[in-house]
This record gives sequence, C-alpha cells and structure tokens, in this order.
Amino acid sequence: MPPLRTALLQSSGRLGDTADNLKALEEAATRAAQAGAGLLVTSEMFLTGYALEIEDIARLAEPADGMSARAIGEIARRHGLAVLYGYPERDGDAVYNAAQLVGPDGERLANYRKTHLFGCFEQAAFTPGDTPVVQADLGGLRVGVMICYDVEFPENVRAHALAGTDLLLVPTAQMHPFQFVAEQLVPVRAFENQMYIAYVNRTGPEGEFEFVGLSCLASPDGVTRTRAGRGEELVFGEADPELLRVSRETNPYLRDRRPGLYASLV
Repeated sequence: MPPLRTALLQSSGRLGDTADNLKALEEAATRAAQAGAGLLVTSEMFLTGYALEIEDIARLAEPADGMSARAIGEIARRHGLAVLYGYPERDGDAVYNAAQLVGPDGERLANYRKTHLFGCFEQAAFTPGDTPVVQADLGGLRVGVMICYDVEFPENVRAHALAGTDLLLVPTAQMHPFQFVAEQLVPVRAFENQMYIAYVNRTGPEGEFEFVGLSCLASPDGVTRTRAGRGEELVFGEADPELLRVSRETNPYLRDRRPGLYASLV
C-alpha cells in the first residue's frame, strides 16, 4: 500500500466568516491535490474561527449535514482528496466543538465531537462529546480523529492505539505558552502509541489568544516528518503503512502492556 500524502493547512482563516473560510479551503485543496495529497487536514474550528463570542458560535453552528458540509463534500469530490475540517456542530439545542472527515467521493466518513473541553471559554460554549474513539478507513490506513486538548490525555490516545488507529488527525488551536505540546508531546504520543499523528494548528493573534502554529506530522518511530513554522503554511508529509509495520514490529510497547496492573486508572 503506498504512503498517504497528507497536507496540513496551518491557518486561522477569517474570524466569523464561513464563506471566506470555505474559499480558503478550496484554494488549499487545489494546491494539495496538485501536490499529490490524498488528505487535507485543517485546524480546530477552521470553518468559523475559534475566538468568537459564545452567542456567535451558537449562531454559526451547523448540523453535520448542513450547507457547509455539503460545500466541503463538493470540494473534496472535485479535487479527489479527503478533507478533515474543524467546525461548531449544532445538534438540537447542543453545540459541539467538532471535526468532520469527508472522503474523496464527497461522502462523510466520520464526525467527532471534542471530549475534553479546555478552559472556561470552551466549557461555556460547547457540550462535551462522549465518544472517545471515532475512526474511518482511508487510503489503506485506519484513521482516527480527536481535537486539540484531547491528545494531551495519554489514556485518550492509547484508546485509539488499542482500537487500531494508524493515523490520528488532531485539528488544534494551541496557544502561547503551550508550544511544547506541538514540539515535544505530540512526537512522544506518536512513538509510545505506534501511530502517525497529524497535529494541525491555528496561527497568529485571534481575540485574546496567540496561536503558535508549529503544525506537524509525527511518525511512530518518533521522528517529526514535517513541521510548519509560526505563520500560514501548507505543509506535506507521508503516512507510510510500511514504516508503520516495521516500527510496530520493532517497538514492543503495545505488546508488553500489563493491563491487569492498571485498574486504578479507571
């Protein structure tokens, strides 16, 4: 199975302007497809922006099959690549911080709701999701989804490893002074769980936040295969099933676990 060329769109888009952010996604999809990518991953809340007033998040939130989802499905179909995008999802009276994966045929493959909400802002704006492991098959890989703060919980990522996730997609809104998460924690998570992790951040000032960029694709051997800087970038990396196979044969973490000793964790 050939590697899955993955494009990481490090961008904050335009705050509160869904239409403009869809145009930016179209432009990125064009560039990604031209570069041979089979998957394009955006940042957390890419569709609307992150640092919104709570009432604006509620106003801009859309159902998983809403107008923007259909527009992104058409972008994916037109360019023949899968797209993972962050957005506020409305389901009845509840609003979730969500990420949706659309396949290269434009059909939805997975929808994930952030399970660990960070800080007072998110806890006031969103309902937490309750499904920690959401997966889909893409390009010969089992792809999982989580959002930002979720990846900082080792149990969360280990659950994905035990469920067979090969490539974990993590749209994020990582802010100053927590850049060590992108620089150090994410590559360690990839190594200890024997998976690829695509960690895709926002960048620059937005409201009270200063997003640090540093998006990366970390591989199961602990190597960072691609790394963005602090500005707007589209960077590429390969998720290689063969490297994954060899790394898992070499690294015994998952084989050497003793779950009977870990009962106190739950």
